[in-house]
Amino acid sequence: MRSHLLNDLTAEHYRRSVTEGVERVAAKLATADRPFTGATVDALAPRIEGIDLDRPLHDTTAALDELEELYLRDAVYFHHPRYLAHLNCPVVIPAVLGEAVLSAVNSSLDTWDQSAGGTLIERRLIDWTAGRIGLGPAADGVFTSGGTQSNLQALLLAREEAKSDDLARLRILASEVSHFSVQKSAKLLGLGAGSVVPVPVGADKRMRTVALAHELERCVRDGLIPMAVVATAGTTDFGSIDPLPEIAGLCARYGTWLHVDAAYGCGLLVSPARRHLLDGIERADSVTVDYHKSFFQPVSSSAVLVRDAATLRHATYHADYLNPRRMVTERIPNQVDKSLQTTRRFDALKLWMTLRVMGADGIGSLFDEVCDLAREGWQLLAADPRFDVAVEPQLSTLVFRYIPAAVTDPAGIDRANLYARKALFASGDAVVAGTKVAGRHYLKFTLLNPETTAGDIAAVLDLIAGHAEQYLGESLDRAS
Repeated sequence: MRSHLLNDLTAEHYRRSVTEGVERVAAKLATADRPFTGATVDALAPRIEGIDLDRPLHDTTAALDELEELYLRDAVYFHHPRYLAHLNCPVVIPAVLGEAVLSAVNSSLDTWDQSAGGTLIERRLIDWTAGRIGLGPAADGVFTSGGTQSNLQALLLAREEAKSDDLARLRILASEVSHFSVQKSAKLLGLGAGSVVPVPVGADKRMRTVALAHELERCVRDGLIPMAVVATAGTTDFGSIDPLPEIAGLCARYGTWLHVDAAYGCGLLVSPARRHLLDGIERADSVTVDYHKSFFQPVSSSAVLVRDAATLRHATYHADYLNPRRMVTERIPNQVDKSLQTTRRFDALKLWMTLRVMGADGIGSLFDEVCDLAREGWQLLAADPRFDVAVEPQLSTLVFRYIPAAVTDPAGIDRANLYARKALFASGDAVVAGTKVAGRHYLKFTLLNPETTAGDIAAVLDLIAGHAEQYLGESLDRAS
């Protein structure tokens, strides 16, 4: 069994095995004519459950053959131009190369003596990102598993900086269309069920600053402590960006921690054309960025950044066997001192390789392309009487629904849209997402693939209309 350990004796075996795996994936990428096969849970589950994990195949080729049947054949391929659903991006090759390197070397980024240069590369990327945001010379941060963890850590710091032992008085104010991780974080932090105050949004799905000012004043009047305001720079459903300068001004007036959830909109940091949409983010106390959304990085690649490095002390614990206190005075850089995680992958390497090969402008240009595409898609939807579009896009998300001319019942329209989404997924021809707007079912395109065209959008809209019309026709037949 030692022949399977990666070391100096097995380097050639490693090269052959990884090459064979890469060739399988490359073949699937080159031949996938749809984003999905339409495989169902009922079809896939018995095949996977039928594998006897106590009887190994003892052969790499056989294991890859099996994997092709169980996973590669029916995987959802985000690189396909008609994958239009969630915030999953196609990935750039330099990042995938970085993934291969970091997986094989297997550095753990918790302590210097496990990572050495990896620690310094991550720190350099944090400084670079903080510089792009404009947080100032005292800024710092750490890579995380994703936006949910980044938001949790930011709100942990905000809770501690509020300096109140009465958790019941603490409040987090966030837009009513902010990410669900805000509520989840509040629960994990021991705050009450009503601790997250939803702030109304306007028709553009951006936080209404007048409403925020009212809620902040109400908190003070009622003896509550507004420990944090969460502004969103790229909401999951609409891609909307809250008015950051005005929100920052209100936070300064009330002495409230400002966290900007830019998990989606962080691609604007490198945008040659749209960086101004993030004006005001430089005034944040903390910022979430997800490179695995709009920087075209493989999952996972995220970070939380703070204006004042000293606030990261709230996540610091020392263990004699890992990061004893003496290491601080010895200026040994242990990233575990800043992180909620201990063992942690060298995910920063993917972004490092991307910047060194493509450059920041290269990444930003790709993100600009999908934002331009969303503008084209919005114009198509606005001109098509079959569809109602919810909001003009700021980033690369389109929310809309099919409106049949012959049906006026809102519930019937909801059912037609739900059916169309499910039928489209089952066909495998395209993958779209769904959400609710004012209690009604809508469909959603999240455009993160620069290879997607306006022609693809038009074709998928026709498919959606066709499935919805089929459903309505069958419903009328049943009714008669």
